[in-house]
Amino acid sequence: MTRPAQTERPPQAVEDARPEPTAVTGANGLSAATVLTVLTTTDAEDKARDLAYGAIRARLAACAQINGPVTSVYRWEGEIETAHEWQVLLKTTAARYAALEAWLTEAHGYDTPEIIATPVVQGSAAYLEWVRRETAE
Repeated sequence: MTRPAQTERPPQAVEDARPEPTAVTGANGLSAATVLTVLTTTDAEDKARDLAYGAIRARLAACAQINGPVTSVYRWEGEIETAHEWQVLLKTTAARYAALEAWLTEAHGYDTPEIIATPVVQGSAAYLEWVRRETAE
C-alpha cells in the first residue's frame, strides 16, 4: 500500500506569540476566553500580598490567590538556581490584561518577573460575569 503524497506547507510568519483563545460563549453571551488567569511569583509573602491587593485596588483583577512558599528551580545568568517563592494567581479579563501586565511589571521587585496568562476555556457564567464587572474601567 502506498501513502498519498504529502504537500509541504510554507512556514507561516509569527506575528504574535500569544495564541488566539478558542472561545465558548455562555448563555449570558460572555465568552469564557475573555477571562484569564494570570500568574506571577515573588520572593516574599508580604510582596505577594502587596501585588494582590494593588491589582485588586486598581480593578486590574477581580480576585487574587496567594500560594506558597513553593520551590522554584530555574536557570538565571547561566546558573541553575533554587528559590522559595510565593505565587499570585490573578483573575482578570483579556481587555484588562495589558494594563495588569504593565502594572505588575512596574510594581514587581524582579528584573524579569514571571507574568503569564492562561485563557479560561470554561467557567460558571455567574463567576465569569463577576470577573468582568469587577475589572470594568
